[in-house]
Amino acid sequence: MKKNIFILLLLVAPVTFSQKINKIINSREAERIEKILSADDMQGRAIFTPGIEKAADFISSEFKKTGLKTLNGLSGYRQSFFMLKPLQQSLSATADGHAVNGNNLIVVTTQKNLSVTESSSFEKVSINKGDNLGAKAFGFIGRKKNLLVTVDTSFASNFQRLKYFTRQINASAASIIFMLADKVPGTFSIEGKYNFDTLKLANVVGVLPGKSKPGEFVIFSGHYDHLGIGKPENGDSIYNGANDDAAGTTAVMMLAKYFKKINNNERTIIFAAFTGEESGGFGSIYFSEQLDASKVMAMFNIEMIGTDSKWGNNSAYITGYEKTDMGKILQKNLKGSSFTFYPDPYPEQDLFYRSDNATLARLGVPAHTISTSKMDNEPNYHKASDEIGTLDMNNMAEIVKAIAVSSSSIIAGKDTPSRVDTSALK
Repeated sequence: MKKNIFILLLLVAPVTFSQKINKIINSREAERIEKILSADDMQGRAIFTPGIEKAADFISSEFKKTGLKTLNGLSGYRQSFFMLKPLQQSLSATADGHAVNGNNLIVVTTQKNLSVTESSSFEKVSINKGDNLGAKAFGFIGRKKNLLVTVDTSFASNFQRLKYFTRQINASAASIIFMLADKVPGTFSIEGKYNFDTLKLANVVGVLPGKSKPGEFVIFSGHYDHLGIGKPENGDSIYNGANDDAAGTTAVMMLAKYFKKINNNERTIIFAAFTGEESGGFGSIYFSEQLDASKVMAMFNIEMIGTDSKWGNNSAYITGYEKTDMGKILQKNLKGSSFTFYPDPYPEQDLFYRSDNATLARLGVPAHTISTSKMDNEPNYHKASDEIGTLDMNNMAEIVKAIAVSSSSIIAGKDTPSRVDTSALK
């Protein structure tokens, strides 16, 4: 009789677990959060606007209701930091004895008086013909190295787009000089003078302390900023960012409630809503600088999961899948389910180093982004039409459940993903 009862318990256990997760992570809860984050009164959640402050207040209040702790003794859930807005006073340069046209030079620096020559401690790197200009440039931002980046002249028509990185600069950032040129100069001299305005930003971070391994961290993250108010499209000027990335932030908030409820995490879980992703990843860069990367066992960055992937429902992809064995661990934990995590199908876009996972990934952390966004054909990406009505809430809830279940052995301390090989980045 006891044996039959034991078998019966084994049979009903998965159903009980499923019922528990469905009560916490479901389409109704996803829609509730999404409606607030992507509402018009959030004004598109652009940095330095009342809208993003309102969003931060909402996320903080939800973290408090969930019962999360604050990070490292902070008085609240906001992790505030400062950015610098450069005001260029003068800039001149020569390369191989010839004056450089000012339109062929873009400087990202926090130095009031910049003076650089070939003898300075600036590493020389290049963006070559055929490279993805934006992805390659983004990869250099946040690195703790002074760089002279030679940009091939095939990018002449798009070169000025790199000024995007000069709008705000992390106060602790190294200097990066982008120079449009046919080759790396043998000799060069660059002189610039700058003033700076100081601007305040904040991530929203909550913590669920681990039981037996509190000094080992697992991170769930998404970015809560978007583009704000912009060029009208069909009479609509608010870029609500329902998918990008209110969807990821919604997932983080639901995961926080789920893991708090089941209360069995052996490792400490950090839930982070990043700011400034759309402006250069500044929130995640600052956040990463406050952590000891060797103590971060895994990072699940969640970006645009509100629409179905190229494989349809019950699927998502993992950027940098081949760089660690984390994807294999997740899929092992989903054995018997209908959900599949695929490798990133858009490797040419270098997505692994283009989202908020990048800073920790460069430090060796198995930090990956989970997404469903069809990067070759996502109709509402960075448009005013990215509204809640375009999202599939049922599928989105299933993706969040899959993340919760697949991460279970990592959170329990039973599995530890392999580290990212960073030797090629040094």
